[in-house]
Amino acid sequence: MAYVISDECIACGTCIDECPVDAIAEGDIYTIDADLCTDCGSCAEVCPVDAISIAE
Repeated sequence: MAYVISDECIACGTCIDECPVDAIAEGDIYTIDADLCTDCGSCAEVCPVDAISIAE
């Protein structure tokens, strides 16, 4: 299961630098490309507003 970013995202950019496969795209709310995501969880660990979680 890939990680997803919720509407709580504040677009701070912290997660982008942590993603080892460049699966995160910028926007008003950032998004994660499920096909590229390797489920490492690095992005979720650094998100200051806990907006990143495993997709259900």
